[in-house]
Amino acid sequence: MSDRQTISTTAAPAAIGPYSQAVGAGPYLFASGQIGLDPATAHLVDGGIDAQTRQVVANLSAVLDAAGLSFADVVKTTIFLIDMNDFGAVNAIYAESFEGAPPPARSTVTVAALPRGARVEIDAIALRA
Repeated sequence: MSDRQTISTTAAPAAIGPYSQAVGAGPYLFASGQIGLDPATAHLVDGGIDAQTRQVVANLSAVLDAAGLSFADVVKTTIFLIDMNDFGAVNAIYAESFEGAPPPARSTVTVAALPRGARVEIDAIALRA
């Protein structure tokens, strides 16, 4: 990546505000937070925290892929939860994304609310090797 590059893919939900799905800046990719929206319908997936987390991971994977990267390139994530009781379920699904690669640095925080009534949101910073 050189200088600044906007990343966009139809394989992940379109931005629901004035932001990009991801921005490459130098060797870094800054991926905006993903929630459990189905990119085909732009609706939150049914099935609770497990289904939402799986969709978040799929959406984030699609954005990384559009930049020529994968979860193995991720160096930092932030997980936003509306209920810390969901931590175990989210953590188990999240961990699957990093099987075979060192997990990144991470912060997990509880928030009062997320867009569209989502229960989880994850953003990421990746480094192009």
